[in-house]
Amino acid sequence: MPLGAHKAALFGVAGVSTGDVVLLSTQTASDSSSLDFTSGIDSTYGEYIFKFYNINPATDNTHFSFQVNAVGASGFNETMTTTMFRPYHDEDDSVTSLSYSTGQDQAQGTAFQQMSQDAGNGADECSAGILHLFSPSSTTYVKHFYSRVNTYHQLNYTFDFFAAGYINTTSAIDEISFKMSSGNFDGTIKMWGVKN
Repeated sequence: MPLGAHKAALFGVAGVSTGDVVLLSTQTASDSSSLDFTSGIDSTYGEYIFKFYNINPATDNTHFSFQVNAVGASGFNETMTTTMFRPYHDEDDSVTSLSYSTGQDQAQGTAFQQMSQDAGNGADECSAGILHLFSPSSTTYVKHFYSRVNTYHQLNYTFDFFAAGYINTTSAIDEISFKMSSGNFDGTIKMWGVKN
């Protein structure tokens, strides 16, 4: 698909389609505890892309995260094995680092998977990023994902978080939830379907 058509679909409005990439849903949080996508994830698309815009937590020093439900399940607690690393750099150019985030990975865990860490809640502080979820309707394979989220850290750093892993179930996934580790948040999340 030409880049122009891909960009048109990814930044368009619901219902706009280039045939391969379709914007399916937009949700906006306003002091919300979570944003849940409970419809639209099915076998129509082989990949789902979620983009996050201006995710601003009400509580300082919190983490943006997600979890999923298999078809017919509830509680957003599917088993995951994940990994996460992060480069960061502070505003006064005194600290830089690239490190593995040992406290943010899971080994057959059922918690919400962190995609960022220690976000600031200032009026001008927010996170933005993307999550790719592959073949959620497969009843043969586990479900792979990866995310990249840039965060305005509570101590005035830019943190670039990379998370990836698999949801260890062969049941189809049809729901996903996004929330902070504590408190409510503002921001917009858009969901696209990508045909394979």
